[in-house]
Amino acid sequence: MTHEKMILAVITINGEAVAGGAPIFVCRTKEEMERIAANLEAILDGIAHELSDGLLVIVKHV
Repeated sequence: MTHEKMILAVITINGEAVAGGAPIFVCRTKEEMERIAANLEAILDGIAHELSDGLLVIVKHV
């Protein structure tokens, strides 16, 4: 079985609103969240998607 899409990381400014099996990065500001997401996109070879204000996920599309 192969996975075509995987959530590699969650980046948020509200740590109480998220839980799960992917690494969660809690940031103090939206600017910090966007900077961390940009770095993780490059490091993990993924794409950031904004699910809501203050919540991003890094997804790997295979």
